[in-house]
Amino acid sequence: MKSKYKVVLLITFLLIILSISISFLNYYVSSSSMQKQLRNQALPLSLDNIYTDIQKHIIRPHLLASTMANNSFLKDWLKKEEDLEEITNYLRDIKKEYGLFNTFLVSEKSRKYYSQDGFLEVVSKANSLNRWYFDFISKDKKHEINLDLNKFMSNNLIIFLNYKIYDEDKKLLGVTGVALNISYIDELLKTFRTNHNFIVTFYNKSGQIILSERNINSASSIFDKKELLNYKDEILQEKSTIIEYQKDGNTYLLNSKFIPELDLFLTVEANLKEFNSKAVNVLYFNILASLMITFVIAFLVSLIIRSYSKKLEFLSHHDTLTKISNRRDFESKLRLQFSLMKRKKNNISLIFIDIDNFKYLNDRLGHHTGDKVLVRVAKILKSDIRESDILARWGGEEFIIALIDSSISDSKNLAQKLRVLIESDIHLNKIMSGTITASFGITRLDEKDTIEEAISRADKAMYLSKNNGKNQVSIL
Repeated sequence: MKSKYKVVLLITFLLIILSISISFLNYYVSSSSMQKQLRNQALPLSLDNIYTDIQKHIIRPHLLASTMANNSFLKDWLKKEEDLEEITNYLRDIKKEYGLFNTFLVSEKSRKYYSQDGFLEVVSKANSLNRWYFDFISKDKKHEINLDLNKFMSNNLIIFLNYKIYDEDKKLLGVTGVALNISYIDELLKTFRTNHNFIVTFYNKSGQIILSERNINSASSIFDKKELLNYKDEILQEKSTIIEYQKDGNTYLLNSKFIPELDLFLTVEANLKEFNSKAVNVLYFNILASLMITFVIAFLVSLIIRSYSKKLEFLSHHDTLTKISNRRDFESKLRLQFSLMKRKKNNISLIFIDIDNFKYLNDRLGHHTGDKVLVRVAKILKSDIRESDILARWGGEEFIIALIDSSISDSKNLAQKLRVLIESDIHLNKIMSGTITASFGITRLDEKDTIEEAISRADKAMYLSKNNGKNQVSIL
């Protein structure tokens, strides 16, 4: 493989390594920054936003149920429990005004169950659907959130916000409250997940799951989540906390907050993989873009190197001024032809040319004019030799021609022709404002010769022409 292609491959490899390294560095910086922002800002802020929404959708009904339980009208009505229309209108007005799914009242004295639609049934311990009431009144707490079914309201699961009603002597008068359709709450929790990528769960102080999105959370308590057991005490404390845990090979962050109005713990979980997806997509895009840019750069570098390589290759074999072969290229080509001559037994003649009085003309008219003369002479020499012949600038004002398969007499005729062309050339006369001449020396390569000996002999023949008056052809 040529060195220029090695350079292109090396540059391409280094650019790929650099671009991929930068892409991964950006990814890790972005990922680290995202996790830090998620832990310190996004998760707590989102929890507060969710808490605000909960206040709007759950806590307000919860407070309303509390207000109903302390309402003097309800307490007075339960003591008499006579006018059914009166309590029905009251419950209907509450439902309508606050946009609730249902409102209800159960009398402890008569065990009658009332709603905005009137009297529904008498609760009984024998009825499993009424067990909620007897379980609730047996507990030492004033209110609770209960998930249950009620055949009179809906076939869907319903959230009941239950409150006990006491008289002035702390005697239980009954239970009142409001009902929220779980499908609405489930949609609310789903919105948190789809809009914020957060999973919202409500636990009571015992670790039981009170509210969570259906089809997402199959556990019934924190004890069913093995990955959270070690953090149970941290989650179920009234002080807000953030924990990090592993599940199914993914890292999760969980932020917990106690909601005193509901006596529940609100937890918000975030899967870092989902939040990292954007950073991963940016990583893939950066890698792809950097690879494309790298290959474009490599292609351009290849073109540049190829262009400069051709120029360097040309310059290494040609004279920069006259654009004909240089001395090294001439010797290389002549050696090849010399080897072929020994096989084929053909002739090779050398013509050594030197421009007469060039130093004097160069000093008088300047190097720029001298360069023009050299270029023009090279053009004249090149125009009258064959493709198989070799023309080179030997150095300074000297030129050399190797005539392949050419006898001495043919070489002499060509040399005489070239001498006349130079002497009579209009362009040269115009450049110098006078006549330019050249001296020629000819020799034939012998099989016993070396290249150096043959060139030296042609050079001596050229000096013979110089010594005999210049502007002539001599043979040795």
